[in-house]
Amino acid sequence: MPAHITLQPHLNSAELEQRYRAAKEPNERSWWQILWLLSQGRTGRAVATVTGYSPYWIGQIAKRYNTEGPSGMHNRRHTTSHRAPPALTLAQQEELRATLAAAAARRARWTGYDVAAWISERIGRPVAYSLGYAYLQRLKHSQQPPRPQHVQADPVAQEAFKKR
Repeated sequence: MPAHITLQPHLNSAELEQRYRAAKEPNERSWWQILWLLSQGRTGRAVATVTGYSPYWIGQIAKRYNTEGPSGMHNRRHTTSHRAPPALTLAQQEELRATLAAAAARRARWTGYDVAAWISERIGRPVAYSLGYAYLQRLKHSQQPPRPQHVQADPVAQEAFKKR
């Protein structure tokens, strides 16, 4: 005889049916249907034949409902981000932007290695070169080499030429 899955009494069968009928997101709708059918006393295998979910997954949905209640029955793919948080805060990014601008004014070129070393100092852990390069790209820093200057260039004569 198949074992019945028991649900915690967060909601009664009528409320589960109401949530099932009102759900707009397809996965959530299926989950509410599974819970509604389980609340009617059906087994996991019987619910599996109706919904197309495996008995294992039906057990997982019931487990989540029992531990988290109705608030746990939302599709987490739409709310959770799988991205790592940025290494630098907005204030640190502005500090890096100012440092890069000052370096450009001195005609110093910063590479991804230089930015990675700068970030490592600020956050207190080593970071990869690629992160430094990514921040150069994110801050739209152009690594243009300075224009070559002639060895016999006279700055005073150049300024006088520009004023004419």
